Amino acid sequence: MARRSQYSRKELKERALDAAEKIVAEQGIEALSTRKIAACIGYTAGSLYLVFDNLDDLILQLNARTLKRLYQDLYALTEQAESPQQIVLTLGLIYHEFACRHMNLWRLLFEHRLPDDQPLPDWFRRQVAELFSLVEAQLKRMSPALENQEIEQSARALWSGVHGIVVLSLTGKLDVAGVDEAKQLIQSLLQNYLQGWLAVNE
Repeated sequence: MARRSQYSRKELKERALDAAEKIVAEQGIEALSTRKIAACIGYTAGSLYLVFDNLDDLILQLNARTLKRLYQDLYALTEQAESPQQIVLTLGLIYHEFACRHMNLWRLLFEHRLPDDQPLPDWFRRQVAELFSLVEAQLKRMSPALENQEIEQSARALWSGVHGIVVLSLTGKLDVAGVDEAKQLIQSLLQNYLQGWLAVNE
């Protein structure tokens, strides 16, 4: 095993992100701190600021890892020869499964807040847009003549609905609405939305 002085800045960054990912996945968001990350990799907390601006920067880059993993799971599906409607339905189910498998990392995506005076970096926004593009591509296949702005809005409306169901499911609140099965609810939402959407836009 290499001594810590032998690690490059890139290697230090990756080791820190690996440690942060493990802490969040196993102990939860609240357990994450620069001190704990540094202890896991045998460095001082100050060493992390050689490769990250601050803890917010580290969390953004950890969230980018999670988004990349989610994108890879979703993209693999879009390569299959299925109808665009079926792909959208399955994308919703995969999103739910991903959140269940990586619940703490998924929570971090939405619960971490930057300071009010610090906007999301453009590179992070582009990564989010790539995820939406997977849904947008299928909607475009269904209604090629529709304007891009309407396609983008519809993709975000679909995600908002699915995301809401996932949040209720993972927080144990679906039973309040008298629903037991999140997957069935996601399928119902997407099927009904797409049916109405196609009736209007075909």
